[in-house]
Amino acid sequence: QVQLVESGGGLVQAGGSLRLSCTASGSIFSIYAMTWYRQAPGNQRELVARVTSGGTTNYADSVKGRFTISRDTAKNTVYLQMNSLKPEDTAVYYCNAGLVGTAGSRLRDYWGQGTQVTVSS
Repeated sequence: QVQLVESGGGLVQAGGSLRLSCTASGSIFSIYAMTWYRQAPGNQRELVARVTSGGTTNYADSVKGRFTISRDTAKNTVYLQMNSLKPEDTAVYYCNAGLVGTAGSRLRDYWGQGTQVTVSS
């Protein structure tokens, strides 16, 4: 079984910073990509940032230049450094990992429980 545990959410004023962390544990053979999504009330879940096993990153246009995703492969951990936060960044942030649990098994998606980020104006 695989578990993703997120941390680092909270309440911050506009212009402030937060750093989210997500660690994958359990039966993990290899991780293809780790991704941060977010979902605000009444909105669909949207991709925020992704990093692949090869180090390729991509970002939503709304966060480019403000957010940075990074990954510690040895720790199966992904980080999201969020700077210059805006009230519209308020959402529940979810971690996703696309991984293979055991050799020969298929790629599957796993999700964390989510962490609340609230940015006050």
